[in-house]
Amino acid sequence: MVTISVPITPKQEKFIKELVKSGRAANKAHAVRLGIDALAEDEVFASLQRSLQESREGKVLYGDPRELIKGIKPFAGSSTRKYK
Repeated sequence: MVTISVPITPKQEKFIKELVKSGRAANKAHAVRLGIDALAEDEVFASLQRSLQESREGKVLYGDPRELIKGIKPFAGSSTRKYK
């Protein structure tokens, strides 16, 4: 595992501490990793939404759906988010 050092704002530090205090994150590093995972998940879903919109617009999409699913699998079962 790689370690990086990133300056954060007091507001971000307060949020991280609240995540740890509430038990949602085991420690500060875990809280940051949760944030990075959430951002990666958002990117996957945003890509899917763009693809759906292009499909509605009649644009032809090329690619292997199995490859797209590979991008989602790391998040299967580990998401803390609730989607309807």
